[in-house]
Amino acid sequence: MSGDASASVSVSSSGFCLEGLDDVQDYPWANEGEPSMSWDRYSHLYDIVQTGNKAYRENRWDEAINCYTRANNTRPNDPIILSNRCASYLRFSQFLKSRTASDSEYRPLSGLDPTTLAGLALKDAEKVMHLQNNSVNSYILKANSLILLEKNELAQDVIRSGLQVNPLSNPLLNLEKSIKATLGTRSHGIPQRSDDFDCTLCLKLLYEPITTPCGHSFCRACLFQSMDRYNRCPLCRTVLFISPRTCAISVTLNNIIEKNFPEEYAERKAENDSLINLGVDLLPLFVMDVILPCEKLALNIFEPRYRLMVRRIMEGNRRMGMAVVDPTTGSIADYACEVEIIECEPLPDGRFYLEVESRRRCRIVQYWDQDGYRVAEVEWIQDICPAEGTRERHELLEMANKAAAFAQQWLRNAQEVAGDRRRAELFKAEGLMPSPQDPERLSFWLTTLTSRRPTEKLDLLQIRDTHERIRRGLLYMKAEEQGCRLQ
Repeated sequence: MSGDASASVSVSSSGFCLEGLDDVQDYPWANEGEPSMSWDRYSHLYDIVQTGNKAYRENRWDEAINCYTRANNTRPNDPIILSNRCASYLRFSQFLKSRTASDSEYRPLSGLDPTTLAGLALKDAEKVMHLQNNSVNSYILKANSLILLEKNELAQDVIRSGLQVNPLSNPLLNLEKSIKATLGTRSHGIPQRSDDFDCTLCLKLLYEPITTPCGHSFCRACLFQSMDRYNRCPLCRTVLFISPRTCAISVTLNNIIEKNFPEEYAERKAENDSLINLGVDLLPLFVMDVILPCEKLALNIFEPRYRLMVRRIMEGNRRMGMAVVDPTTGSIADYACEVEIIECEPLPDGRFYLEVESRRRCRIVQYWDQDGYRVAEVEWIQDICPAEGTRERHELLEMANKAAAFAQQWLRNAQEVAGDRRRAELFKAEGLMPSPQDPERLSFWLTTLTSRRPTEKLDLLQIRDTHERIRRGLLYMKAEEQGCRLQ
């Protein structure tokens, strides 16, 4: 993470500014009153904290977090160390919240999501508050954490308590103004529901709760999203040997929640359903390469944002769009192809091995960011085909039959001279051959038999003339048959 990222974290998409986090505290050099810690150990601790402070000031918050965590392991529950780590969690969370999906596509980041980081910041802030309840800094840290977690009413209570400690605290006064602007004229007299049934990761009502062997409960989606990096409990760090396929929802706890909080449960269900079932004209996008109809390929999904996307797809209709960044414009190309996940194998390290088959092509009308990946509104496109019974239709079917016969002979010849890998590819392609009675799909299949550049594939997706695409497919095969591209 470069040092020029500071401007991008000052304001989130909601307009909230972090307050009181311009700098971290330097660790005292003296070791007075610490007879339990040797000078060498204290000196080592001092160096770790100073390294973390340097990383923080250069906007390398992930490195700062690692340094403060090492320092906390050396000297647990030190308020300076916890305060500095809390500030790093908050700055990193805000940075990720303001990071666009296009940034992730060019410079993918792994690790925890913004909500989890804000939750960890809240835990550190509460520890600091317990250790130093007369320190206004602990109130500033906790208020920032709660606002990032969208717990604005609770944040307002913390701000008011902090202003009793120091009524002139500028960070708390600025946060109070921000809270008032966010809440507007909403009444603050409405009693808050107990957070006993809240997920400690998203801080919302538990939905499809899973209780881990170590006794902690989380939303199913939140738990497995947090396990994208480590297979440990997010609270106590116990190693978890569970997976989305084998771990059952806690039926009793789910029934209690649904019965006692029906309206909020219905909202959580609607929120979850909207992420899984997008609608007939909406597709989550996997931005990687151009794929044509009648292709089949394997994918290795390792980025956390795409793991989340795949889990949601598998709970829905198992379909997504495959798109590519157009090199001429630097943005996502206008044309893409829908694929269906045929096989999905979760791997022990959290990755997914997928086998997908392409279905139909589409034009991207618009797209937006959703939890780090893209979702697009699309319109489905087809070739402009002659009407049934016309002479043009008869000529097209005749051309398709001749092209199919040529392709079958071409495949036999190519398989005889190809190497093992290429021969396997040709056998797989042969199994996907459509009927000549569907000239449009056959035309795409013909173009998949030879290796095409992404720009050529994009051009093929846009063509709406079946006759032209068949002609091109035959030209590609003849060129390879003559030894131009045969491996």
